[in-house]
Amino acid sequence: MPSTLITNARLVNEGRVFDADLRIENGRIARIESGLAARDGEQVVDAAGRWLLPGMIDDQVHFREPGLTQKGDIATESAAAVAGGLTTFMDMPNTNPPTLNADALQAKYDAAAGRARANYGFYMGASNDNLEHIQRLDPKTAPGIKVFMGASTGNMLVDNPDTLDAIFRDAPTPIITHCEDTPMIDALMKQYQAQYGDTLSAEQHPDIRSRQACLKSSELAVSLARRHGTRLHVLHISTADELALFERGPLIRADGSRKQITAETCIHFLRFDRTDYARLGNLIKCNPAIKDVADREALTAALVEDIIDVLATDHAPHTWEEKQKPYAQAPSGLPLVQYALTAALELVHEGKLDIARVVQKFAHAPAQLFDVAERGFLREGYFADLVLVEDKPFTVKREDVLSKCGWSPFEGTTFQSRIASTWINGQLAWDGTQIVGAANGQRLAFNR
Repeated sequence: MPSTLITNARLVNEGRVFDADLRIENGRIARIESGLAARDGEQVVDAAGRWLLPGMIDDQVHFREPGLTQKGDIATESAAAVAGGLTTFMDMPNTNPPTLNADALQAKYDAAAGRARANYGFYMGASNDNLEHIQRLDPKTAPGIKVFMGASTGNMLVDNPDTLDAIFRDAPTPIITHCEDTPMIDALMKQYQAQYGDTLSAEQHPDIRSRQACLKSSELAVSLARRHGTRLHVLHISTADELALFERGPLIRADGSRKQITAETCIHFLRFDRTDYARLGNLIKCNPAIKDVADREALTAALVEDIIDVLATDHAPHTWEEKQKPYAQAPSGLPLVQYALTAALELVHEGKLDIARVVQKFAHAPAQLFDVAERGFLREGYFADLVLVEDKPFTVKREDVLSKCGWSPFEGTTFQSRIASTWINGQLAWDGTQIVGAANGQRLAFNR
């Protein structure tokens, strides 16, 4: 692979924004310095003052393979991710069959090899009856163990208290949790169905999947982690109420120690709120539910205040036809990877976040939290997973959506920034208008 020199870039890395050139050699960042001279045969890219960011690491996606590939698959959804500046993904275990043992985990890695356009890791899932598989998990083979402490599909709702306690006691990797209290949600669903009948709609979704259900389950997860000293990462925080459970401050403290219990929110909780259900209905139906304007504002502030450590997508595509069903039958989840970074950058244009904060939450923090080797930073010797961003407005159109489901909740939205180029392991993978080159995503390595 010939070397590439990116000149006149505005790099964003580890809290700094600075002008420099960057050279890529053999898939890695070879040099970061101002005034680098081009070599014979070297490809030169003039960044012309545009932002050059480390590739985004999305620690929460549902790429639907195996078993649900009519909605999406590793190839299609990783292509959408690359077009959106996401260069690494960590995929959830609630597939068909679910990822509940080492063989199922390896099968997903085998399926991604040569097909994933972004770098990849796969979670092991927890159930009421796979504790022995969790105890035997090699911590270098998965970013973490996913525990559904709320409603889920198949055999992946862990509601046996003894099993749950044992998982938190014995987990060899970080535990990541979906926190909603299922009995509370089920009771509210019956109540609202009796009250609204056939008129029940997505506008009632945040009341059925209530803030109380989120808080109760998150409190349980945090209490278990504190009891056992478990590294816990609570996914997709959707309420202001839950923020009091988490420590304020950087993920890596000044003394080099790391937070034991961390929190994440998702881009849709920062761009939508309850008022959007009237317009978008089931298209923004997701679990946990998008809630109130006040929650949206509190979550944004929590990113600034380092109460929330990670920003992710929870990308979960469903077909358009599925989303047109009545509320109670329509599945939860929305496709987000292609426009997540541009949506986050919109918060920069609005003055609510700065660009270094976006990079911290979307790249540095997930790399640190999951011990990802040599990715997530602009550092010499690290893999060249890079994103060039330009301030050039564009409007999201359905025909541009690369996810297999073929639609986006952001259709019609105009963003102020666009992804001009994405490099994966030093290879140009998105040129600003189309996917280019062969799939060259690599399996993640974990420093454990």
